[in-house]
Amino acid sequence: MALNLSGTSGIVGAGIGTIGPSGANVTGVVTCTSVVSSGAVSGTTGSFTGNLTISNVEPTLNLTDSNNNSDFAVRNNDGTFGIRDTTNGVERFTISSDGTVATGGNINISGVTTAKSFVPTEGQLSNRNLIINGAMNVAQRGTTSGTEGFSTIDRFSNEEGSCDEVPTQSQHDLTSSDTGPWAEGFRHSFHIQNGNQTSGAQAANFIKLSYQVEAQDLAQSGWNYTSTSSYITLSFWVKSSVAQNFYGRLATSDGTILNYPFETGSLSANTWTKITKTIPGNANITINNDTGSGLLLEYNTYRGGNTTSPSVSLNTWATYASGTRTPDQTSTWFTTNDATWELTGVQLEVGSVATPFEHRSYGDELAKCQRYCYVVADGASNALGLATMYQSDHMFGQVIFPVTMRATPTLSATSGTNYYEFVRNGAADWFNSLSLDNRTTNKIAEIYNDTEVSGTVGHTGFIRTDNAAVKVIFNAEL
Repeated sequence: MALNLSGTSGIVGAGIGTIGPSGANVTGVVTCTSVVSSGAVSGTTGSFTGNLTISNVEPTLNLTDSNNNSDFAVRNNDGTFGIRDTTNGVERFTISSDGTVATGGNINISGVTTAKSFVPTEGQLSNRNLIINGAMNVAQRGTTSGTEGFSTIDRFSNEEGSCDEVPTQSQHDLTSSDTGPWAEGFRHSFHIQNGNQTSGAQAANFIKLSYQVEAQDLAQSGWNYTSTSSYITLSFWVKSSVAQNFYGRLATSDGTILNYPFETGSLSANTWTKITKTIPGNANITINNDTGSGLLLEYNTYRGGNTTSPSVSLNTWATYASGTRTPDQTSTWFTTNDATWELTGVQLEVGSVATPFEHRSYGDELAKCQRYCYVVADGASNALGLATMYQSDHMFGQVIFPVTMRATPTLSATSGTNYYEFVRNGAADWFNSLSLDNRTTNKIAEIYNDTEVSGTVGHTGFIRTDNAAVKVIFNAEL
């Protein structure tokens, strides 16, 4: 059965609407087996048990929300099926004639996703995190220290300026009460405990935690750093015992140095907060493809007025100047005795979206850290390597690094009476110190002692530590 309309008159049904040659306006319910239309069909309510066919140059089904939410249009546009948010003028979902599916936002899937391959348009599937040891798991040098610099957690340096009492840095063990990071798999944080700053906050004071990204890692990351439409995203968890806002910054290292300050926003005391910052490229950024520093990441618990200014703008690149690193900073944390500040889950990745933290195995993370620092001995009875008497009072030995270091390292070896022994020919020769020979490379270290040993030329043995206080560290940090 069909209803054919011709002429100019319409048919009016009481309480139904108007049916005429120009269209059908229905105020009630339309129920039919199928609808075939070359024009427009509209109604308050439609119930179809068959097919709905709409024929037009660009057939469109408009869905208008009477509650003033977004309106949508379902349409076929030149062979591409799409769902368009007509209120905001954005294409939300399309399927092209070749089967390509595209969305204008995120897809949340509660089940399993199976695909032949996953190809991201920005960032990468593995090795996304440009930060090494962002979960704070590796601490080769030790777990607590009252000395500034690289003293505990690998790759992160805690530094201070003109403080009355140097802060204590430590690798802190998280527990299930650390709401937020614990549930995401984090078990350690970088923990800073303030000293007693009896002089108050001074213009030259600062306490900072910094990390340097190797330049070639950033240059080869896929970030188009000279384009303002290409991004890197920084995310991290932070907690402070004092409620206040904190500042941080990024700074380039090559060419004209650029500075990018950011803030955490006001933190609630003793509450973990996840912070995400999306940073665009800039035409003036230079990043060399080498083993030097490419980017500085710095967190400040306090900076005095010598290096801050109220004129500094946040979240934008600007030419670096010593006196304009961040806006002026609140001193509440700095002037609070034994105040604490913690950081974990630091991730820097290419792209405009923060992805879940890339957890790596301890072994993988340790190997990455050993490119910059190798602790070969910590305590007594640690073997260092083989050595030979080159002259009757001159011993040479070698230490083979587990990974190629970033650069030829320096040596930090604790000295003290009889801290080391050279075992050979059924006897031992005790000595006090080790030195690094200039033939050392980033693969093998040549160590020696030429003041405290004596023996037969050509005798070979091994070097080991003989005091609990000994640490032997090869350092190639940025």
